[in-house]
Amino acid sequence: MSDPFFFGYGSLVNRRTHAYPEAHPARVTGWRRAWRHSKRFDRCLLSAVPAPDDYIDGLIASVPGADWAALDEREGAYARHDASHAVTHPMARDLDIAIYAVDLATYPVPGDDHPILMSYLDVVIQGFHSEFGQTGVDHFFETTEGWHAPVLDDRAAPVYPRHQRLAAEETALVDDGLARIGARIVRL
Repeated sequence: MSDPFFFGYGSLVNRRTHAYPEAHPARVTGWRRAWRHSKRFDRCLLSAVPAPDDYIDGLIASVPGADWAALDEREGAYARHDASHAVTHPMARDLDIAIYAVDLATYPVPGDDHPILMSYLDVVIQGFHSEFGQTGVDHFFETTEGWHAPVLDDRAAPVYPRHQRLAAEETALVDDGLARIGARIVRL
């Protein structure tokens, strides 16, 4: 029996944030990305939300031995959902693929008091640029809902635990994307 896979659409697209093997670009249909408010963290989380006519580009990676413990801990605010038949991938075999998503009733649309962490967004965009280039970065900004939430600029003192060092051109990708969508930046 082969290992199961997860579909990552946020920080898990950035291979620097995990060591899961056998990772490949992929696409899930029937979902879209959305910022949701987390009372647990008092900030926004990026989630997948059901959307029959939409898709998300991301990364699949194997979970060796079906040992979900570490990934379930990392994704503790989320529940795992079967996405096996919704994911297009380059593998020449059928795969068991899970996607993590929050409960929409428990994690509502964010308000002004629930920021998106810039240190988290930096990691996500770094991953999308690495996997999908400028087209992937543009698609992320254009198709993710919830940009009305403020973006907390915590780059000087990153709050996100898996923050990464960005090159100047990567920082510019984030800043340019936020400017294009008219995001509201607040300082830490």
